[in-house]
Amino acid sequence: MKSKTTQISVCLLMALIMSLSVSGMQNAGNESASNDKPAIIPLPQEVKWTEGTYQLPENNTICFNQAARNSTKWIQKLVEATGKKISLKEGENCGNWQLQIDPSLTEQLGEEGYQLMISSSGINIKSASEAGMFYGIQTLRQFFPAGIESGRTFSEIGLKKVEIVDKPSFSWRGSMLDIARSFLSKEYIRDHIDRMALYKMNRLHLHLTDDQGWRLEFKKYPKLTEIGGKSAVKNGRSGYLTQEEYKELQKYAAERNIVIIPEIDMPGHVYAALTSYPELNCENNKNIEPKRATPPELYDGYNVGWTRLCLEDEKTYDFVDDIIKELANITTGEWIHIGGDEIEDPLYEEFIEKAGGIVSKYEKTAIGWEESAKAELSDSFIVQRWTGEIDIADDQKIIDSFCKFFYLDHGNVLDQENTYKWCNPDGISLEKVYSYKPDDDRVIGIEAPVWSELVISDDRADDRLWPRSIAVAEVGWTSTDKRQFQDFTERLAKHGLRLDELEIKYFRSPEVKWNSTGEKGIFSEKLSN
Repeated sequence: MKSKTTQISVCLLMALIMSLSVSGMQNAGNESASNDKPAIIPLPQEVKWTEGTYQLPENNTICFNQAARNSTKWIQKLVEATGKKISLKEGENCGNWQLQIDPSLTEQLGEEGYQLMISSSGINIKSASEAGMFYGIQTLRQFFPAGIESGRTFSEIGLKKVEIVDKPSFSWRGSMLDIARSFLSKEYIRDHIDRMALYKMNRLHLHLTDDQGWRLEFKKYPKLTEIGGKSAVKNGRSGYLTQEEYKELQKYAAERNIVIIPEIDMPGHVYAALTSYPELNCENNKNIEPKRATPPELYDGYNVGWTRLCLEDEKTYDFVDDIIKELANITTGEWIHIGGDEIEDPLYEEFIEKAGGIVSKYEKTAIGWEESAKAELSDSFIVQRWTGEIDIADDQKIIDSFCKFFYLDHGNVLDQENTYKWCNPDGISLEKVYSYKPDDDRVIGIEAPVWSELVISDDRADDRLWPRSIAVAEVGWTSTDKRQFQDFTERLAKHGLRLDELEIKYFRSPEVKWNSTGEKGIFSEKLSN
């Protein structure tokens, strides 16, 4: 039998353990400030941690120069989310927040770089542009508790002291949403823009047209959406964006330093257009082969490469000119994507050259999928690689979207339900995405597509996009020599709570020891095709 003294000691020890456990649980729940280093993603180029934390006071003052005035709204949003007060004052050294945009820093930081310092006197962010200031603030956002993402307030906010000098490796850090086969609403696209911004992604490519649907309103050709907007892939969602919605999305994205790139896929993948305007077909519909469907029947299948514009008819180019002209007039970014993939036609190269010329005529830069490199392209034309099988001219700029690294409609893991495996039979794991390394000086960046034949709900889109898009973001931002997968997964693990608070139905990659239960992030695959 244990002595009474021993029993008391055991009881005291158990009480202490329970107390520490409860305290730890409370701290985890309240996310109170700790001296732990924040898990910054993408990993900055230069980080110097210093001792201690800066305690955010109840009353804060943002001191800014004129160039940084527009950027103050993001600090206001961040601080007000904590429940603390903030005021604005133009000048220098006049508050505990210092925001300074100085174009003379361009040589050091580039267009998107920033300096962030957290010290005993407060927070100081410098950049050469608004984009750089925005990215500095997004880095700082990751120093704050994840609970601010859902509106929780905190009595104490401690920011780990640090000095960061950072800029991206690539100018093009992209995500592609295929809303043609199965539609994603403007609300979902807005949410996706917000999530991209947190991780410093800056290009959103919208695949707007395909055999299964046409998703953007054109005033000169209203039937494209009146008819083509009603179709979708099997079990997918129909619908379309009005021009006003498209403009609103561009404005929303631009405020977050994201450019929307519209794609009108030509000269193949055009059944929705042919159904809407049958006069675009060749005689006897010989440009629809094999005839999986013929107008006015709609198409909801998965097959590709069986439709094309009538390339021997000069009137086809009137249509192409009209479409590109109207699209250029409502597109604020400098790029228009003309597709150009998965088609064999003797007039294909001629079409790409003419379509690229039309894009240039309306003062935009043309982008085409890898097959477009078969044509004689202008120096400004950008080629988007997805197989790496086609030779590309020495003077072309390249976006890498290799299917084996970046096609996120493939499974997160082997044999994931409702995913493809044609490019990589094992699926495309988080580590596979992260393992990409550029091998060509012509590459200006990367982009990860999600094709939507099997992605027919918002939850399923979340599952395919996240967290692999976070790996894409780091691959696009952080130089190859600074990237290590284990270090990345350790930092990513600490983002579980933030993803939960953002209510992203992300896939809980087994490569990551997540710091959250995932209750808000659980997605159960209950949909059938």
